[in-house]
Amino acid sequence: MDNDVSAGGAATTASVSTLGQLALGLTLLAFGLGHTQVIDDVTAADAVSVATYVGGIALFVAGLLALRADGFTGTAFAGLGAFWFTWGVSSGDAVPANAAGLFLLLFALLALSLTLGSAGASPFVRGTYGAMCVALVLLAVAAFSDTEALGKVGGWFAAVGGLLAWYGGTASLAKLPTALPGRAAGRRVTATG
Repeated sequence: MDNDVSAGGAATTASVSTLGQLALGLTLLAFGLGHTQVIDDVTAADAVSVATYVGGIALFVAGLLALRADGFTGTAFAGLGAFWFTWGVSSGDAVPANAAGLFLLLFALLALSLTLGSAGASPFVRGTYGAMCVALVLLAVAAFSDTEALGKVGGWFAAVGGLLAWYGGTASLAKLPTALPGRAAGRRVTATG
């Protein structure tokens, strides 16, 4: 089976990663803006279709495709695809607030693992997972305490994470910069410190 792999494996992995970043970005952005309620008559429930199909199915498939070449990216996309699909298909159900809070808290742990595991990745990837982790913790606490204002703050963190993921995917497609500019070494500073 390995002999059937094309010579374009690296480009395919990059394409899958770009697709995953865009899917995650759009889903997080829709989810976050829905929670902020900054747009009239748009709530998190309106993000269900995006979460189910783009964030759930497309992201999960991208994760499966990426697993072979890059374990971290594959794990991230497949795990988050499972999160979005589960949230999307169960959002219409009458779920007790504490159960919803626990669900969000458990997936905040996944986002925390991804944040810690992305130490060598671009600032946009680290920022995406970090913002998602904070968003899910805030949304979990909001569900436990029935605090709408805290849910809106969590929505803003999710929206920022979505923008970071979207930019990372777009930058990959358009060859835009993904590294933050570094500080030039001053006098008497060597490369080793």
